[in-house]
Amino acid sequence: MSDPLSRIRQDVQGMHAYAVQDSAGMLKLDAMENSHRLPSALRAELGRRLGEVAINRYPGARVEELKLALAQYAALPSDWSLMLGNGSDELISLLAMAFVRPGSAQDPEVILAPVPGFVMYGMSAQFQGLAFHGVPLTDAFELDESAMLEAIAEHRPAVLYLAYPNNPTGTLWNPGVIDRLIDAQGAQGGLVVMDEAYQPFAARSWMESVQKEPDRHKHVLIMRTLSKFGLAGVRLGYLMGPAAIVHQLDKLRPPYNVSVLNAECALFALEHQEVFAEQAVDIRAERERLVSALNALPGVHAYPSEANMLLVRLPDAAKTFQGMKARKVLVKNVSTMHALLANCLRLTVGTQSENKQMLAALQASL
Repeated sequence: MSDPLSRIRQDVQGMHAYAVQDSAGMLKLDAMENSHRLPSALRAELGRRLGEVAINRYPGARVEELKLALAQYAALPSDWSLMLGNGSDELISLLAMAFVRPGSAQDPEVILAPVPGFVMYGMSAQFQGLAFHGVPLTDAFELDESAMLEAIAEHRPAVLYLAYPNNPTGTLWNPGVIDRLIDAQGAQGGLVVMDEAYQPFAARSWMESVQKEPDRHKHVLIMRTLSKFGLAGVRLGYLMGPAAIVHQLDKLRPPYNVSVLNAECALFALEHQEVFAEQAVDIRAERERLVSALNALPGVHAYPSEANMLLVRLPDAAKTFQGMKARKVLVKNVSTMHALLANCLRLTVGTQSENKQMLAALQASL
């Protein structure tokens, strides 16, 4: 009998699945989650709301209400539209799917992004048989403008991803450089996706630029997620852009891709967005305290961040990571992801008590 595994693509068989670390019994500061929980009264109220949801029915009107609520929250331009995804990951996959051309295996469309960056840009391109081209950042984790412009001219990418701020560096890149990349990508007929997963913690949103210069952004999409907002377990992302573009992309979305429970959770969160805004204020303040404390440690350098995470360079990242793990503190060792990240750990900014525990474990592990 022939082996059905032999029919699975060889490149897939050679890949590694997206790894999620075992966090049982650990202080979990590895995945950029919002460490704050809802107050108990709101948790009880949410429980009552979810108990009334008709889970015997497919999602319907409440999902449309959620889209309207998100459009209002994000100050969506009048000629833009919005689509929902099961997290940003699904939206990234759908974007890749939109540019797969039958019979194009020898000349596939290109997805372009700075690296190091979010791994799903490259993974989704590979899954769909597209080409991924990563352009290294500078040593200071800034965009290499000349290299990016050369890559756009050479590869004519279908999609250019710019994470704003970037993961794992937390960098909010120079807006003038971004403007010039947007212009170059538009001139050759490609899309730009501004990935604002960490928007609640950043000083700026690219939506401000869209509103000031709408004509410059007719080929630009903005992608966000409610994961960093405080709903990582809900798995809900949303993509915004000119209505004609979003209309075409929305055709690829699986029917009922957002559950009624997820939609109800998200609606509830938007109704209480002031609670989540207060949490974001606390996280930003804790982030600045952490930067000062980390940079006071010998041999440690914490890079500036506009996200709810910090990239930290240490004398020996692997040793420090294992030491922190032995002390029941789980962070992310990114030192092997890219040469620019050598001896770097990524730390989620937690609550005040969590950050104290993390600092103590890090210092003891140096």
